[in-house]
This record gives sequence, C-alpha cells and structure tokens, in this order.
Amino acid sequence: VFRQIALVAAADLPVLITGPTGTGKELTAQALHRHSPRRGQPLVTAHLAALAPTLLESELFGHRRGGFTGATRDHAGLFEQAAGGTIFLDEIGEASSEVQVKLLRVLESGEILPVGAAGSRTVDVRIVAATNRDLAAAVAAGRFRADLFHRLRGFVIEMPPLADRLDDIPDLVEHFLAAAARRGSAAAGPAGPVSGELLEALAARPWPGNVRELRHAIEHALVLARGGPLEPEHLPPADPAVAAVR
Repeated sequence: VFRQIALVAAADLPVLITGPTGTGKELTAQALHRHSPRRGQPLVTAHLAALAPTLLESELFGHRRGGFTGATRDHAGLFEQAAGGTIFLDEIGEASSEVQVKLLRVLESGEILPVGAAGSRTVDVRIVAATNRDLAAAVAAGRFRADLFHRLRGFVIEMPPLADRLDDIPDLVEHFLAAAARRGSAAAGPAGPVSGELLEALAARPWPGNVRELRHAIEHALVLARGGPLEPEHLPPADPAVAAVR
C-alpha cells in the first residue's frame, strides 16, 4: 500500500480505495493528498453515507439562492471548497443515480452544476473515492453506473483486512500507545510495557472491525492496566459469535 501511494500520489489520477470498514481508507486518502502536488490546497472529505439523500446533491455541488425551498443564499458545495485540491468521497457506493450522473460529469469535463444555477462551472479537483462494497457487483445489479465505476478506477488501492496482515499488529500497537501518550488520554498515566502474551492474544483474534477495532482494544487496555504492563486480561472481551464463525 505504501508503494502504491508513493507511485500514484503525483499522478493526479482518480483513485478508488477499496476494503472493509476500519482498514484505513481515509488515512490512505490523506496520505495521497499529503504527498501530491496539491498538498498546499484543501483536502475536503464528503461522507456520503452520513449525508441525507435530499441534501447530498446540494452539499456536493452547492446551490444558488432560490434553487429550492429554504435556499436563502448561495452555498458553495464541497467540490467548490476543494478547488485546486482533493475531494475524498467516502462510501461512494451510497451515491444515488442522480448524483452518480453529476459525478460522472465532473470526472469527464471538470464541470459541476449547482442546484438552481443557470449554468455549470469548472472546478480543478482530484477525486479520491472509497467503498467497502463490491462496486462491480453493484454495476452488474444495475445499482451503480458502469461508466462512473470505470472512471473512478483510474488507480485502485485495496486495503487488506487486519486478519490478513497480523504482522502489522506490533507496529500498530506501538503507534496507538504513542498517540495515546501524546494526547495524555491514558487515565492512569503513561503505559507500561506490552507483554508478549498480549501480542499473542491480539494475533489470535478475528478483528472484524479491523484496525479501528484494534485501536479501541488498546485504549481499553490502557485504562485497565493503570500504567502497568499491558496483559491479555486488559483487553475487551472478543465477540463469541464472531470467534465461533472464525
């Protein structure tokens, strides 16, 4: 993943980041922007799943005064706010068919059409999108436009689940402990050493929540360890149903 980021960051291609929830897709988007020629310009994130469908078009592309009931002033959408930089479209699979058409237009011509505007305007923005869904299956089922899918796939970075990269766990644990120390968030002061038994216990877990779940587990352990060594008993209980399936 690091090599792929290094190769494509400067290429200014659209990038599609795939992988399960909690694997670090947004961090990857941030790294792409940070190492790109656009790094001095804005990085704007649009969480498509968190935006109400009725507001999504206006939030992305903006609106003009009087464009709809309640539009009392002009509003610059996220694409305009990201001009010159990068826009990260998280959970792109949630986009409605209407929004998909407008996204395709941006990718093909760089044009956006604010709600209620008489004409379109051009924006210079790099698009990075992410999904935890199988977009190819959505295309086959008619839920996602094939032309948009292929436009978004200028370059694909696949984020593997944590269960497929258990060797990363010690480095991730060290990173989360350092981050907690910087925040001063450990309730009982600085963390003690990490026991080998803890690392073995971490490697034996299924991690359905991936790296995000690991971070929460370490934060949980810090509270219970109260500054002493981190041991397996300080971890939150694993989901027995998930463990049984594994």
